[in-house]
Amino acid sequence: MGDWSLPIGSLGEEVVAQLCELLDTASRGWRKLAEVAGAEKRFRCSEEELEMCSLKVLEPLGSPTQCLLQLLAERECTLRYLRGCLHRMGHVQACQLLSSAVHNVIRITVQPESQVVAEGTRVTLTCWATGPPGLAYQWFCGKQEVPGATAPELVIDTAAPPGPPQWYICRVSCGAAFAFSRWAHIQVERSGSPESASGYCPSMAGLRILQQPRPCRLAEGDPLVLECRALGNPPPQYQWFRNRRPVEGARAPRLQVQMVTTAERGTYSCRVFNLFHEVWSQEVDVEIGPRLFASGAPWQDRDGDSPEPSSPDQLYATDKVALLVGNMHYTHHKHLRAPMVDVHALGALLRQLDFKVVSLLDLRRDEMQMAVDEFLLLLDKGVYGLLYYAGHGYENFGTSFMVPIDAPGSYTSAHCLCVQRVLQRMQQRRTGLNIFLLDMCRKRNLNDDVIPQLGALEVTANIVFGYATCADAEAYELNQGELSNGVFVTFLKRWLLEDEKITVLLDKVAEDMGTLELTRGRQALELRSNLSERRALTDPIRSSGRAETSARNLQWAKAHVLPESRHLHFDCGVTVQLGFAAEFSNIMIIYTRVLAAPGDVTECVAKLTDLPEELDVDLKCTNRESPEELGSPLVPTWSVTCPSCCLYSRLCGLQRLRQELAFTVCLQYRYRGVADFVEERRAVSVGRPLIAKLNLSPRDPSTLLAAEGSGSPLSASPPSSWGNSPEENLSPEVPGSHGV
Repeated sequence: MGDWSLPIGSLGEEVVAQLCELLDTASRGWRKLAEVAGAEKRFRCSEEELEMCSLKVLEPLGSPTQCLLQLLAERECTLRYLRGCLHRMGHVQACQLLSSAVHNVIRITVQPESQVVAEGTRVTLTCWATGPPGLAYQWFCGKQEVPGATAPELVIDTAAPPGPPQWYICRVSCGAAFAFSRWAHIQVERSGSPESASGYCPSMAGLRILQQPRPCRLAEGDPLVLECRALGNPPPQYQWFRNRRPVEGARAPRLQVQMVTTAERGTYSCRVFNLFHEVWSQEVDVEIGPRLFASGAPWQDRDGDSPEPSSPDQLYATDKVALLVGNMHYTHHKHLRAPMVDVHALGALLRQLDFKVVSLLDLRRDEMQMAVDEFLLLLDKGVYGLLYYAGHGYENFGTSFMVPIDAPGSYTSAHCLCVQRVLQRMQQRRTGLNIFLLDMCRKRNLNDDVIPQLGALEVTANIVFGYATCADAEAYELNQGELSNGVFVTFLKRWLLEDEKITVLLDKVAEDMGTLELTRGRQALELRSNLSERRALTDPIRSSGRAETSARNLQWAKAHVLPESRHLHFDCGVTVQLGFAAEFSNIMIIYTRVLAAPGDVTECVAKLTDLPEELDVDLKCTNRESPEELGSPLVPTWSVTCPSCCLYSRLCGLQRLRQELAFTVCLQYRYRGVADFVEERRAVSVGRPLIAKLNLSPRDPSTLLAAEGSGSPLSASPPSSWGNSPEENLSPEVPGSHGV
């Protein structure tokens, strides 16, 4: 029997082509399939999506059915649901085709696992699959076949001296059909050395678009930025289209035009593909008009979906701002795994809802305080403000505290940030909606016997607290590999894009969390709210004033400016490209690539050295030959923008930069017929990238001591500007932890 729980994306190209042939022209065709599938809300297609499908007939190889199946695949539609839809349509031939295909699908049931082993031990990697009779196995090390490795188990001898991790993958095939396992790597350690953390193993099947491009209205001279992000294995590639014609050279997830003219207006979409799959983003309109305002405001300030003043019942935000903080690597407490993935997943979804997102990892106390101060500067009358925190935490006497990574072993409220104090300051900004999503434990902190004196909150009827767990209970994270989410975000991301009142949305999340057997009776979402209006995260934005909006946009943009790619020309005639990518607002990737070299230079490599000491730079994560070697589970989200044949370095803690980011590019090369390497160095300064522009590094020590003595981590006054420079193994938490 075949596995009907597989996603639609597991169907082979030949089967999809046959389904398209059956459904593209038949009376019970793709439109009927869309209608039947739409009986379940998450599979319902909008009129724009159906129109996009119908327009595929105008393309030489276009297929409305294929476009519809791609939309359903993006929404995680299973083969079982598709079969049920075809059955309800009465399409016997399509049902038979699908049944035959599912019985022949190759499904890998046992994946190889990454391992860290001692030198001299024998390691076994295992890959088992189900499918049609006669399955054949072939193991690969990197891109090379392992000779004779044609069994489900691969035995590796680690007698060789320890070196870089070796990456392995298994191909399972039957005739023309095949499937690949996950990547696994083997890290060999010398006897007695501590085990290193397991690295990233891609586990995404097919292709999935995480971030869709958004329509926009601009004035001539404005910058245009469209973004489409996807995950897949192998990593996805991109090609942008305007008016269904490819845009030359636009092969990155982000399409940027520095200064637009009316020639750039049109309908844009992005084709995302890899070796096995292809998906298309939604089509979005880019409208460009003449510049009418000397202040530089766009020619039309509202979204096309924004309500007209004549719609008094339509609620709206004057802007939407989110601060996402994930603390993982604690100095004196247990490390966590999920906050990185949780913050990234939540940020991608909030951007789809037009939130301005600042996402930060691993903050000390003073850095958390400064980040909150800067977040408050983005808030104004009518703005929707959202604060998400994942990390260690506790709750005493009904007051919640977020624990920074430098908190001592026996921390108290003097070492932490009080959530309710943040709320008080948000209320002073006259916000339209205050949302707190706290993904942390709420156990009592026995080291802290101080009763917080907070004073009364204003009665604003716009406050929503979503706690990942109940009072005096723990929160958990699911251990499912490097890309595991916490329990809270696992269910939250299913509902976040729904057009529902925020309290109704969180109620649905709570109901879903209650279905998880592993945490039943141990973790349950708690909702506290005094929200009186039907405010939702999907509410449109209608600015109250262009000057205020421009100021907020400028403040927010400062924290998201990457250095521009540049070319370095060395005396020997070698040209090196220096490029940049961002994982979070305080984590940046730098890559170096040799673009050109004289004919008499045979070997050449460009490495980064002399990085600032205040940055959190792991030497194991610098000058690596592949993005995967950096050890980040989010590599697929940015590596597709980087060219091949590079050296990659990962810089964390950019908020600690006290001056411009300066380093040295060391070029090592060798001339033909000469054994020794020659070295040239070039000093480089790239300014203050990303969050470094906001001056989150510690203030004067006396100010910090005064704040600690008062017991109020938010007592220092905020700065006047944003910087002056341009499922499923569970283990419970220790008290105050985020869960591991």
